[in-house]
Amino acid sequence: METHPDIVEMRKRHEMAERATSTPQGQAVGTLAFLTGIYLAASPWITGFNGLSTLAVTNLLVGIAYALLMSGGFGRAYERTHSMAWGACALGLWTIVAPWVVAGDVSTTKTIVNNVITGAIAALLAMAASAATRAAESGQARAGRTAPYTQRG
Repeated sequence: METHPDIVEMRKRHEMAERATSTPQGQAVGTLAFLTGIYLAASPWITGFNGLSTLAVTNLLVGIAYALLMSGGFGRAYERTHSMAWGACALGLWTIVAPWVVAGDVSTTKTIVNNVITGAIAALLAMAASAATRAAESGQARAGRTAPYTQRG
């Protein structure tokens, strides 16, 4: 059973995950992204716009979702990290436009500055995580192994 091709492939992917996430850059991106999500969730109370309940709830939910996505809270399958990072990038972009999109007039200076800066940082960190995933996959392909999700002929 241990030599079954599927089990061997899963082990290779797990080894790739360990190599990529154990680098200082991978750990730094993950930690900064988690902290960004926590800040986004708490930002209405830190910045002082918790009276604008629609944006406060939006930031709380998006911040928690971002922190979970970027910390691997939905699973440690590394081949899913690329997709999770793009989902987190979408959350970062949503954070940028949220003051103008959510119900009610919540586009104050505090909310705009907070959400644009936090959303931009969140999107950049998510793109960095996605790039690190692709780099690990291409490094594996250069080493003579097939990368996940490639067609075999």
